[in-house]
Amino acid sequence: MRPSHPPRPAGPRWATYLLHRLCPPQRAEELEGDLAELFQQRAEQVGLRRARWRYLRDVLSLLRPSLLKREETVYPKPTHTDMLRNYLKIALRTLARNKGYSVINIGGLAVGMTVAMLIGLWIYDELSVNTSFQHYDRIAQVMRNRTVNGETDTRPGLPIPLAQSLKTTYGDRFKHIELAWWTGFHTVTLAGQVFSKSGKFMTPGAPDMLSLTMLRGSRAGLVEPASILLSASLATALFGDTNPLNKTLTLDNTMTVNVTGVYEDMPVGSSFADVQFIAPWALYATSTDWVNEAKDDWTNTSFELFVELAPSVSLADASVAVRNLLVGKTNGDPAQKPEVLLYPMARWHLYSDWKNGVNEGGRIQFVWLFGLIGLFVLLLACINFMNLSTARSVKRAKEVGIRKAIGSRRQELVAQFLGESLLVVGLAYGVAIGLVFLLMPLFNQVADKHMVVPVANPMFWVLGLAFAWLTGLLAGSYPALYLSSFRPVAVLKGASQTGRRIATPRRALVVVQFTVSISLIVGTLVVYRQIQFAKNRPIGYSRNGLVSLLLNVPHYEQHRETVRNELIRSGAVLDVGESASPLTEVRSTNGGFNWAGKDPTLQINFGTIGVSHEFGKTVGWEFKQGRDFSRKLASDSLGIVLNESAVAFMAMRDVLGKTITWTGNDFQVSFHVIGVIRDMVMDSPYEPAKPSVFFIGPKAGKFLTMRLNPARSPRAALITIGDVLKAQLPDAPFNYTFVDDEYDQKFRSEERIGTLASIFAALAIFISCLGIFGLASFMAEQRTKEIGVRKVLGASVLNLWVLLSKDFVVLVLIALGIATPFAYYFLTNWLQAYTYHTTIAWWVFGLTGAGTLLLTLLTVSFQSVKTALLNPVKSLRSE
Repeated sequence: MRPSHPPRPAGPRWATYLLHRLCPPQRAEELEGDLAELFQQRAEQVGLRRARWRYLRDVLSLLRPSLLKREETVYPKPTHTDMLRNYLKIALRTLARNKGYSVINIGGLAVGMTVAMLIGLWIYDELSVNTSFQHYDRIAQVMRNRTVNGETDTRPGLPIPLAQSLKTTYGDRFKHIELAWWTGFHTVTLAGQVFSKSGKFMTPGAPDMLSLTMLRGSRAGLVEPASILLSASLATALFGDTNPLNKTLTLDNTMTVNVTGVYEDMPVGSSFADVQFIAPWALYATSTDWVNEAKDDWTNTSFELFVELAPSVSLADASVAVRNLLVGKTNGDPAQKPEVLLYPMARWHLYSDWKNGVNEGGRIQFVWLFGLIGLFVLLLACINFMNLSTARSVKRAKEVGIRKAIGSRRQELVAQFLGESLLVVGLAYGVAIGLVFLLMPLFNQVADKHMVVPVANPMFWVLGLAFAWLTGLLAGSYPALYLSSFRPVAVLKGASQTGRRIATPRRALVVVQFTVSISLIVGTLVVYRQIQFAKNRPIGYSRNGLVSLLLNVPHYEQHRETVRNELIRSGAVLDVGESASPLTEVRSTNGGFNWAGKDPTLQINFGTIGVSHEFGKTVGWEFKQGRDFSRKLASDSLGIVLNESAVAFMAMRDVLGKTITWTGNDFQVSFHVIGVIRDMVMDSPYEPAKPSVFFIGPKAGKFLTMRLNPARSPRAALITIGDVLKAQLPDAPFNYTFVDDEYDQKFRSEERIGTLASIFAALAIFISCLGIFGLASFMAEQRTKEIGVRKVLGASVLNLWVLLSKDFVVLVLIALGIATPFAYYFLTNWLQAYTYHTTIAWWVFGLTGAGTLLLTLLTVSFQSVKTALLNPVKSLRSE
């Protein structure tokens, strides 16, 4: 009887011998078990002979390193350098082998990183405003709260005596207490040449408080009343390369000053960026009668006041101490509860909106908005990378299986795939840096900035590399964990990593992409609608052909009639009017108005605008009742015109002819109402018109408003106007502005935000469609055999297009359903910040959804139709 033998191994004996000879015993048994199971399946599919040869091929592929090196140790531990070199080779070969997908990945990430870096530089610039001032964290503007009819109004205008009161009572808490007049244009005359330049009048300690960098002279240059400090740009414009110190200038044709210093221009974008000169406060006070009279007047709140806290004093303590300094000093209604508050320079730029005495933010909302947009756009690019990496996982499944079979641990595979992600992100970062340099001038133009890429700052590169590293981890973490999770036995058996469970995460990420993109598009449309809604608001006068001119020369009063008559006689203008405030701003508000039947508890804060007789006719204001001022009626010198808001506030019926008494500190005047006009939008176009009164001013005002003759070209008319003014007022600079431009300036901030948001929304859609294009290409590639079979069975191109496109349509519709309530909620809250605002129409979401759907179909259709038109014979033969 023959002895029994152990069962014959599944594969060739000598292949199994090699496996046990060159592998550690435990590892050899594990591999033999896996390969035996695989051998049995192959034997059933392709026959015993072919299965044996494939078994041998698998063993040789596993043992190739040992056979080549002839080393006693079968699996020598590679060094870190060897591993990195190997990973780099694999990554570069993968990128080169899949050029289309590499371009999509690198391009999408580059666009996302470019947007994120541009937004990051914009946010840094916004947060850096005013930080160039040495003690910006201790500088504050003194402001006041006043409650009128239950509404608290916060304004920076203050009386002159408050400065002395601060010094006397709390001088030890402040290093500087500086009075100032508002930044505005003044005439600067040098050797007969007249310029209009923007400047301030401030007390002598202001240059030190603002830590001016002096190029010539010293910060103490304002001690002498007849002195002036010039910015470097103004000094160059006036004197060229000549030393300007001790040179003589004339301000506003009345004040002669000597140049005592030149300071470096204050940073663009800072709160004092447009201050081209600083002159002494004492000079302005002594040269202007009404300012000199206001030095002891607590009711004249027409001036600015700045302070710098002493180093050991906190802002909170100082604010509490000075809060009640105005109580009992203004001779006003005690119910107004006047309060003094210190508003720190660090918050001037980003937190400038006040409502009912409480700060409600300002541009900081745009900083948060664009920060989120930058994060979302970068996230979209990372989602593209994740989706394409996981979708193409079947291409790398065998690689993962073999690596695991020969001993690679999961953490090593994770490190490999993360390394590949970091390589792609590194390439994208290089492209993004180039795009940032290329697009910065255009971005500055759109955003109204003067930013530069801080290449000389090491921190920029440190943060940039950290940003790229984090982006690589964000984009590569999910694909690395997913690819490294494959089971080697299943992979080597040919099990496919497909199915609904595998595709669900990719679909969820696509939904996230389009949810963000749709939300950005809806937001852009709503911003645009809000701007147009405010622009189309009736403004109560006709802006077309109106030109405004500031005549800040003292001898204008002697020539006003001559100037008006000569301008009309020239044929360049149809009419000329004067006012104490520009047409697009109310600069003076007052109380003290009384009328028959007035509620004694009602507090008044009317806009008060002195005008000439021709002002209304010139601007074209619209009368609801009554008539305009007339030079033929002497009684009109005590006439008054009200706007609709004033009449509604007064709750008077048949207001025409009624008497309104205006009582001030040293006057009491009784006016009779001659007319009621429609509200003119003179302040914010997003807010209700301020109740205002118009009266004939004794000196009318220094703002000249002219209606151009439409029969002449604007250019020719302006040349003629300039000649007339030069002949009559040779010392007056001809610096005109179109009222249209002044009014449109009120929308610039929202328009810039809308433009930037629309650009970012377009880039978000581009990135999303780029990812969709990559996924559609991969799906079409994977379903080539199925499409060939369907065509053979009679499927049309339309059937195949629907088959390949419907999944993406469903994802877009789901994203629209998620984005609609999300965007509606946040945009509704944003609109509530405007008293005068639009509504969110249903068609905004419908148009956005239809447009996104159409764009998605166009993106998918390119690959769908291309695949559907393939010859099925070639498709099946390739399989």
